[in-house]
Amino acid sequence: MTIQLHPSSANECSTLTDVLSALRKEGLRPSHEAKNWGDWIHFEGSPAVISIESLRGLTSSATLEWEDEDDVDLTPIYRAFDSLGWVGCDEEGEFPLV
Repeated sequence: MTIQLHPSSANECSTLTDVLSALRKEGLRPSHEAKNWGDWIHFEGSPAVISIESLRGLTSSATLEWEDEDDVDLTPIYRAFDSLGWVGCDEEGEFPLV
């Protein structure tokens, strides 16, 4: 499954460092992997992964992905992005993360 994440219209982009810091504050252990085609954030012990758009260190959107059959608690990830002023977006539209 996937959920799109992006800053709310009232907020500006976050730095990649801010995103990683917010995830760590929620008790997660993210690891950042930069590739030629984009940045990825993996979590130790979790099947969830984030593909994040980053341009010169600023992030403007992210895709949270996990396998449908996996039992994944996304609450800490949602809280981290919410603390940065981001919202979620799925097939039903935008929604607050917490």
